[in-house]
Amino acid sequence: MKNFIKRLFGQNNPAALPETAESVIEPTVLTPTPSGESIFTGEVNAIVVSDLGNVRQNNEDTGLFVRLADEGVRRTKGYLLLVADGMGGHLAGEVASQMAAELVNREYFQHNENIEKSLSRAFQIANRQIFEEARLHDTFRGMGTTCTAIVVHEQQLYFAHVGDSRAYLFKAGQLIQITQDHTYIQELLRKGDISPEAAASHPERNVLTQAMGTKASVQIDLGRCILPFDNGDRLMLCSDGLYEYCLEADFVRILQQQSLHDAATELVNLAKSRGGHDNITIVLAERIMADENPLPKETREIDVPFTRDIELPQ
Repeated sequence: MKNFIKRLFGQNNPAALPETAESVIEPTVLTPTPSGESIFTGEVNAIVVSDLGNVRQNNEDTGLFVRLADEGVRRTKGYLLLVADGMGGHLAGEVASQMAAELVNREYFQHNENIEKSLSRAFQIANRQIFEEARLHDTFRGMGTTCTAIVVHEQQLYFAHVGDSRAYLFKAGQLIQITQDHTYIQELLRKGDISPEAAASHPERNVLTQAMGTKASVQIDLGRCILPFDNGDRLMLCSDGLYEYCLEADFVRILQQQSLHDAATELVNLAKSRGGHDNITIVLAERIMADENPLPKETREIDVPFTRDIELPQ
């Protein structure tokens, strides 16, 4: 599988890199490690943790945090956080999620468009290449992946999203879900055809209505969170292997009380203690500015961010 990824992005496939490849200078890419490696950038502190869970033999999740070394490009493009949860037989799910992460990372930073256009382009290209790889190779037939990405640019949060991985903002003691699941059950909830209580235990609650790479075109959610990413706020991106086993109250308590490293570790262990039947991946980030005062911890009312849909061309 690693040779497959190398073929896509390494020296054996020079056409894979566009002409603007030299504009991307020495990115710092934080990917999952067994101990949960963390990075402090002076603006955003981040950690990525991924766990097999209690049942799976392969980890089909991918998580990453990307910081460019070039300060000028970083000021324009910000920081990238991403979680992808692959699906498919054999190693296909693992390949799909890694392709999504590699392609979105590469394509987002290699073009001088604004953030939303860059995210849109990156998701379009990733979807098409995963779909084509699955079409051309029987081993990967039917593979696909979720993909949820957040770009932190100064105090703004931009998102692109396909599937049922999630992005949350933890702000002033409240947990706000930025993304909406692309699932059959979410459609029923939106129409009022099912109660939240019934949805939580519905046998088809994990059936996706959109996934990256399963079709030539895909509907994505793309936009900007209306809430600023202020000093002391936290971001959490995770696969369904985490939120299926943790309550909102668990997230709030742990994010409120623990450091990023301890919060990530405790949440993964909590999901495993309650079943852990899926891979578990979490990307946590916190905005820390030395010249700002942290937000107070009291709870206050805040608006929920919007989501809008766009249809990707074939």
